[in-house]
Amino acid sequence: MKRARVLLADDHEDFLAIETRLLEREFDVIEKVGDGRASLEEITRLRPDILVLDITMPVMNGIEAAQHLHASGSPVKIVFLSVHDDPDYVRAALAAGALGYVVKCRIASDLLPALRAASADRSFVSPCITLE
Repeated sequence: MKRARVLLADDHEDFLAIETRLLEREFDVIEKVGDGRASLEEITRLRPDILVLDITMPVMNGIEAAQHLHASGSPVKIVFLSVHDDPDYVRAALAAGALGYVVKCRIASDLLPALRAASADRSFVSPCITLE
């Protein structure tokens, strides 16, 4: 079975390293970038299957980047990985076209299931978040 190709976008090197370690057994991490604008450029160049995107980043935040991708008709599947556990952020991410939303404090338990779900065109939100 073909492994999904993943682009990581986060402005914290420590989280990029953690994400890479967690994902590399099941997914091909093809690039890591530190801001939303760079993620758009690399998606155009590399055409990953999945984008793991932080919200709060310099140059362009993750919600704006996801909105650009969604509006352009990009087929990339988006999973947010954020410190924000406020349901308003989750709703904004999903409205911008994301399939998944993982809270960083649950990275070890939720990131792999979120990417597996996105690969199958299913949604995933960290269970600690209540959307009413």
